[in-house]
Amino acid sequence: MKNNPQDLKNMATVVLDKLVAYLHESQQGKGKVLLQKPADEVAEILQLEKWIKKGGLNPTAANQFMDAYLENTQHMHHPQYMGHQVAVPHVASGIADFIHGIINNPMAIYEMGPAAAVIERFLIHWMLEKVGWFKGSQLGDFSRLKNNGSGVLTHGGSLANLTALLAARAAIAPKAWTEGNPSDLVVLVPEEAHYSVARAISIMGMGKNSVIPVPANHLKIMQPETLLPLYQKIQDQGKKIMAVVANACTTATGLYDPLDEIGQFCQENQLWFHVDGAHGAGALISDSKKHLLKGVERADSLIWDTHKMMRTSTLAAAVLFKDQQAMERTFQQKGSYLFHDKEEMGFDLMPYTVECTKAALGTKLFWVLAAEGENELAHFIEETYDNAYQFYKIIKQQSDFKCLYKPESNILCFQYTKFGTDNDFQLKLRNEIIRRGNFYITSTELNNKRYLRLTIMNTLTQEKHIKALLNEIIEVAKIIAENK
Repeated sequence: MKNNPQDLKNMATVVLDKLVAYLHESQQGKGKVLLQKPADEVAEILQLEKWIKKGGLNPTAANQFMDAYLENTQHMHHPQYMGHQVAVPHVASGIADFIHGIINNPMAIYEMGPAAAVIERFLIHWMLEKVGWFKGSQLGDFSRLKNNGSGVLTHGGSLANLTALLAARAAIAPKAWTEGNPSDLVVLVPEEAHYSVARAISIMGMGKNSVIPVPANHLKIMQPETLLPLYQKIQDQGKKIMAVVANACTTATGLYDPLDEIGQFCQENQLWFHVDGAHGAGALISDSKKHLLKGVERADSLIWDTHKMMRTSTLAAAVLFKDQQAMERTFQQKGSYLFHDKEEMGFDLMPYTVECTKAALGTKLFWVLAAEGENELAHFIEETYDNAYQFYKIIKQQSDFKCLYKPESNILCFQYTKFGTDNDFQLKLRNEIIRRGNFYITSTELNNKRYLRLTIMNTLTQEKHIKALLNEIIEVAKIIAENK
């Protein structure tokens, strides 16, 4: 295969035909959701050594390779995929990936990708408007607006959380960039915070001991009434709170922290309030679901992954700021070949991101919105959330099944109790379900108890699929119990 337009067309035709068939079969619920094989076996099936050492992958050979590759993938579009919080991507998002893969515009510098840079800035304004932080009269106003928010897209929520916490540090300790971290800074974090928050704090050099957990109830929802005594205790120890972090929503359960009460506390005490909305911020675009984020406008920063509930392929996560100056003072660095005084057309995003080279992330969400419109995207979120609630009612009505809570989003935790609720049994249940490959579900542990966990990411997942899953759980549980 040569690097020329005709070979692109020939190879793309082969790949496209395979993907169309793959998508059709997956959406029809045909075949396995996941057929796991050992890594060495997969490497042999894909003939990796041959292709890497000798090359020669042409359109004819690609037919066989694509069959092998697609067979050994997670079938996200299958209605019985109910696993991790990763979008079942809209095909329009895949078109954006294909375009970027060919033109390769690393648009963190405006001149390296003007169209992509403009799309990203426009979408950031759109997201800011949903939070209540955009002050312009039209989303295409790229001038510096008074009291406006700001933001940037990053390669994932972990980088977005890191960027937000760096901004919080710049606000309370502006000399930290040159002089290092003050030793008295701590961060208040929910007990059920995503691991990337603690990881970011350690990456920043503050150390694990700087993470102060905020008490939560039995469902791991932050208890805002505990913030004041905790704040007073920290003050008595001579320490300063760099930021208070809240979940919207938690990874394990999909439940939302009470943002309004937490935000009010932070405002009263002039503390940076950061909301990890990686999964649940998408509810802001829905008139019927946005109440779940009541009070989010009180925050100073918010992250929002579009590759979770906004139907885009991985990765594309926004980090948003209420005050544009907060983003501008986060990174205090110079690179003479990039950061220099110049008569600039457009805008460079590089000064505001961890990444130097950045993909055209905004084009993924743009293509989805351009294909569906924001009302249809809101309807998708509403439908997945509502379906999870309907599935909760179905599971709750079954004998020997126990649901932990009524879902607020599209995440649901439950147990099969006929043969006991011990952790090992629940984990064996999940592992055997995965081994069979008909369904893909996850599990989580709360209060030292193991639960089976569903994340409804596909509107094709219907009641019949949930009932089939429950039947398989009953069948598998009986076999496990008999073989004890």
